Amino acid sequence: MMLDIEKILRQGEGISFEFKKSKEELPQNLFETVCAFLNRNGGTILLGVGDNKIIEGVNPEKADKICKNIINQSNNPQKLFPTFLLSANICSYKNKTLIHIFVPISSQVHKCNNKIYDRSADGDFELTSSEQIKNLYIRKNSSYSENTIYPFLNVFDFADGIVERARKIIKIQRPVHPWNELDNDEFFRTAGFYRKDLATGLEGFTMSALLLFGKPETIGSALPHYKIDALKRVHDTDRYDDRENIRCNLIEAYDKLMLFITKHLPDKFYLEGTQRISIRETIFREVIANLLIHREYTNAFPSTLIIYKDRLEVKNANKPHFYGPILPSNFEPFPKNPHIAQIFTQMGRSEELGTGVRKVYKYSKAYSGSNEIEFLEQDIFITKVPLDVAFFEFIEVGDYSDGEINREINGEINGEIKKVYLIILNRPGIKTKAIANEAGRPKKTIDKYLKKLIEMKLLVYKGSNKTGGYYTI
Repeated sequence: MMLDIEKILRQGEGISFEFKKSKEELPQNLFETVCAFLNRNGGTILLGVGDNKIIEGVNPEKADKICKNIINQSNNPQKLFPTFLLSANICSYKNKTLIHIFVPISSQVHKCNNKIYDRSADGDFELTSSEQIKNLYIRKNSSYSENTIYPFLNVFDFADGIVERARKIIKIQRPVHPWNELDNDEFFRTAGFYRKDLATGLEGFTMSALLLFGKPETIGSALPHYKIDALKRVHDTDRYDDRENIRCNLIEAYDKLMLFITKHLPDKFYLEGTQRISIRETIFREVIANLLIHREYTNAFPSTLIIYKDRLEVKNANKPHFYGPILPSNFEPFPKNPHIAQIFTQMGRSEELGTGVRKVYKYSKAYSGSNEIEFLEQDIFITKVPLDVAFFEFIEVGDYSDGEINREINGEINGEIKKVYLIILNRPGIKTKAIANEAGRPKKTIDKYLKKLIEMKLLVYKGSNKTGGYYTI
């Protein structure tokens, strides 16, 4: 996340900003502030700064240890309950080392050392009366529909293997993640997918668990209006050239939407420094993640992703934090479904909150020649990303993929291997690790798919194993 320390220092401490001295170790009251931010509007904590805005800094030799301690303590139910995994970033300001902690607003009520804290402009304060605590629970439950508890939802209602797959992706992305050591029951509770509502006594899996892991029929039973329509309207603008009607869980929906993008939009050769990156993936993974993470799922308005000749446009139901356009200069991140957002971030399918919007602005000009981007926050959230009409003047990736691939493969391989073929078709020169990340599969599985494609003479490996080779059609 881009951090304007100068601006934060000018603004000073308040309802969303806190400074704490931290030369050698964590401040004793750090997690009281974390708890208060989670329970109120979220906020930013700077370690290494005094209340008087004097920059004292953190001992650079201790900074890594302090960051690891923050991660461990945020995952410790004895310190913070329910746990909420935080990340801490080391930054430099005027030759001093600081530590930046961004705390999102949470959809749950949190306790620190078994006490509930809230936040005001004057700082953190403990809630002591039953009336104060009751009002906090009511405020949280009315604000976040992802917290809705379904007492009769159980693991048999989840799609086969989807929880294991999500956890494997997290393990690949973050090998030392604290969740990796938990069994599934502990994971569900720690990640906020199984909870007890202390105001009503209800206990069970939440809407966020249902949406992330559920079978289509289970989701359809609880949320009959849920669907996502992906359409390409380039030639047939009255109806569509291609359509994908998606009613599966959000993890599988992400894959289907990314494949739809891969099928119909090209990737351009782009170097950042000396490294080639996929700007198509960088832009549209954020657009798709935003669609899935921030939708208001109790609203019956259907989500749509439509490719036009001059733009890609997304519409989805929203519970607006404010009304108007979102720009990098005025953007304050605000998660609509914090637990869904957290799982996408840990899986590497979205950036830390707030960074993704800035990346779309950063790369749009290089991708399409225009930065006329629109993120419009209102009851229906609208996203518009410009496209270059030249993308559609030649034989499209999608046409070739569905035609030639099916003829060449002749039904001999499954959709997963076809997906790998499509990735390489659009990103010649891509390496195995990047293929695995984009396909959302372990490297060992991708190696098997690549071997099969080479045997079928659809793929070649170039370069040497020593210097690092790559795959191309």
